[in-house]
Amino acid sequence: MATANADRLVPLGTGFGVLLVLVGLATIVGTPWAHKSGGALLMVGQSLGAVAAIAIGVGLAWVVRQ
Repeated sequence: MATANADRLVPLGTGFGVLLVLVGLATIVGTPWAHKSGGALLMVGQSLGAVAAIAIGVGLAWVVRQ
């Protein structure tokens, strides 16, 4: 009965990791920095935030699966 000792939060952590990756990818694909209302600093902040969301999501899914 290996499943009796399995952590029930593994699917939740994996799901949140996948969700963060999808949000990061959607932000990059949506190109919110293409609008003229923001400046260059806003563009850099949004792109770094999207990449950070992807990195955190991949890291979370990796840590949960270990």
